[in-house]
Amino acid sequence: MKPTHGSSPISRSVIVVIVAGSLIAIIGFGIRSIFGLFLEPMTEARGWDRETFALALAFQNLLWGIGVPIAGAIADRYGTRWVIAAGGIFYVVGVWGMAGAESGASLQLFAGVITGIGVACTSFALVLSAFAKIVGPEHRSWALGIGTAAGSLGQVIFSPLGNELIDRVGWQTTLVVFAVTLIVIIPLALFMPSDPSAVGEVDRGQSIRDALGEALNHRGYILLTVGFFVCGFHVAFIAVHFPAYVKDLGLPSSVGAYSLALVGAFNIVGSVLAGMAGQRWSKKYGLAVIYTGRSIAIVALLLLPKTELTIYAFAIVIGLLWLSTVPLTSGIVAQVFGARYMATLFGIVFFSHQLGSFLGVWLGGRVFDATGSYDIIWWVSVGLGIVATLMHLPIDEQPLGRLLARRVAT
Repeated sequence: MKPTHGSSPISRSVIVVIVAGSLIAIIGFGIRSIFGLFLEPMTEARGWDRETFALALAFQNLLWGIGVPIAGAIADRYGTRWVIAAGGIFYVVGVWGMAGAESGASLQLFAGVITGIGVACTSFALVLSAFAKIVGPEHRSWALGIGTAAGSLGQVIFSPLGNELIDRVGWQTTLVVFAVTLIVIIPLALFMPSDPSAVGEVDRGQSIRDALGEALNHRGYILLTVGFFVCGFHVAFIAVHFPAYVKDLGLPSSVGAYSLALVGAFNIVGSVLAGMAGQRWSKKYGLAVIYTGRSIAIVALLLLPKTELTIYAFAIVIGLLWLSTVPLTSGIVAQVFGARYMATLFGIVFFSHQLGSFLGVWLGGRVFDATGSYDIIWWVSVGLGIVATLMHLPIDEQPLGRLLARRVAT
């Protein structure tokens, strides 16, 4: 049953998909977002330096980025159901193997490569593309905001839970518990759509190659792709290194864990508000505001006294700006090019995000080991935020002529 158009309510079958997809995002992204909590206990237990752990998560982010366009292309042809189910299996194996990793090489394999593939195939990028296809344009930005917020709810749940489990039963058992939890993704995937077509769009025979050519020749798509690199750099560096940064300041480890939970909690608000704003106003200007806000927040963190209040205030502000970029960025892709090949096109944009994630995570560990401080990376993050702001301003958000002609015809 297809959702109705205009101001009519969304159908029950669409709600089922949104609920299942949101649960997948809660579990998958929630667990993925707190791997930074394992940095200190794992490196201390195994005798690794921070770069060893950071490199494994950098590889994970890279495989995540490489895998999303490939998984997206498969989903655009056959539907998202089996892609997410297969990804759930990889994810379980990767986290389970991470718990038993005793060498840097095995950590790279399980936490990096295998988990990276699993995260790619269960990514919120695929969940959001599924939402965009089953929901018409009149509800699309809202649905994308809900899907993004669901991932943040997972961060809210798993951040304090992970910290508590690590304190009570140890990091190794905690990873095993998370691996078992991830099994739930596999049956949830069966509720996702197997039909790759998009609601409200007539299939006129455009191939993936045609869609890629169209996008790669669009200046705004290139700017959007490069700009999303900055988002990845910011969020991956903070997610992985912020708990250790907080502890290095002499504050309790719980402050770092609760900070990640605050980031997730306020990102729910930020993502929903961004989705609602994107439904009414310019998405590119919303993105410019978000990246500028991030730079201001980081400067404030560096200049203000490093108290628990400062840390929590930073977490709240950065949470509002955290993944609120996602409904706006993915929304521009769907708005300009249509939803038929959104998983592929947004997957490429997301690959740029993950290149930024790779560098943010790895350079964070490398610079800390070399200087004993994260300050250089913080200031680089400020500069990148300003660059991203400037890159989004010239983007043309107008739908392509073929989409406008189709709407006029209908």
